[in-house]
Amino acid sequence: MDKVITIGRQYGSGGRDIGKAIAMEFGIPFYDNELISQAAKDSGFSEESFVRAENKATNSLLYSLAMGINIYGNQDFGLNNMSLDDRIFFAQSNIIRKVAKEGPCVIVGKCADYVLKDSCETFNLFIKADMDFRLKRAIEVYGDSPDTAAENIIKTDKARANYYKYHVGERWNDLGNYDLVIRSDIADFDTIVKGIVTILE
Repeated sequence: MDKVITIGRQYGSGGRDIGKAIAMEFGIPFYDNELISQAAKDSGFSEESFVRAENKATNSLLYSLAMGINIYGNQDFGLNNMSLDDRIFFAQSNIIRKVAKEGPCVIVGKCADYVLKDSCETFNLFIKADMDFRLKRAIEVYGDSPDTAAENIIKTDKARANYYKYHVGERWNDLGNYDLVIRSDIADFDTIVKGIVTILE
């Protein structure tokens, strides 16, 4: 298997766990929050800056306006007239290209499908599931409160969609952008992973 596998996923669908299992099957590196830590280290920005840049994208208009505002609420267009958030995305994209250049790996989120589209051969997955399945996982696996789990799912998916729309210019949940779309609620994860591995092989 000589491709870089990118994974987009709905919150609560188990996309991260599926991605990690695929990486283990092939014996290749897995990157998720590790990318944030590495990008922060290499760029000099705090990890909090990366997390806030991604998580605050809850409203497309407000997010676009906020792109020029740093975490302290000040305008910041220092480097090549880019906002702080744009520079964070740029730094993270450089790390994504760096790890992809090193060889096959699995990268979850971070607009990796877009970042790598012209630099290497990728296989782009999208993992989705129905709301009941996602609610159960959000509560039992992620530890979300039953009172706020549904709201958190909607809010997180909206943030991911707006983050993707701003940086990529396309819809995050446009399934035509992916090579394979999987519903993680139709079978157990082991079966799903084996099916994906078979396709990739």
